[in-house]
Amino acid sequence: MTDRLPSPRGADVGRRIGVGLMYGLWKPRVLGAWRVPTTGPVILAVNHSHMIDGPMVMGVAPRPTHFLIKKEAFLGPLDPFLTGIGQVKVDRDTTDRTAITRALGVLENGGVLGIFPEGTRGEGDFASLRAGLAYFAVRSGAPIVPVAVLGSSDKRGRLIKELPPLRSRVDVVFGEPFEAGDGSGRRTRTALDEATGRIQKQLATHLENARRFTGR
Repeated sequence: MTDRLPSPRGADVGRRIGVGLMYGLWKPRVLGAWRVPTTGPVILAVNHSHMIDGPMVMGVAPRPTHFLIKKEAFLGPLDPFLTGIGQVKVDRDTTDRTAITRALGVLENGGVLGIFPEGTRGEGDFASLRAGLAYFAVRSGAPIVPVAVLGSSDKRGRLIKELPPLRSRVDVVFGEPFEAGDGSGRRTRTALDEATGRIQKQLATHLENARRFTGR
């Protein structure tokens, strides 16, 4: 399986592409990036309300990031492109064991895994979390860094409603890393449910603080 794991070099290329696009089209303001551990496995848990959330974090994060991305995005030429820049295709309608193996492989190799714990684009308020984030965090022991991507709520000037207005400011706020598990090493359904509750509380608190700090 090793040769099929997402490419760290590809993720680094994706980061460079992302930063060029994001700073070319919007005005990112990155806060707290120093909180991301410089080495070792890390999970970035990102809220999801805009189409650009993934590319934005990929571009401005201090380390190359492998995102879990729904298979529907891997269409036509985007399939080899996203795979080439180290992103992980996941089927959200089933237990995608290939995606799970590849995501865990990223963490086992000391890499950074990006996850939208809400599962799909919505209000971006972390109100509903899937259990996948807790599973990866408890299974790998990797710390979670909450990330809030906050764009303008103004609907004017948008070419596409799912995107912030071009050249508008987008704040990306990295929070303090935290452990999802309770230290027992348990991986039971009850343990994962408890971990999901702890994670949701931490992410919601970070988002509230980020909104207060940025005025978003």
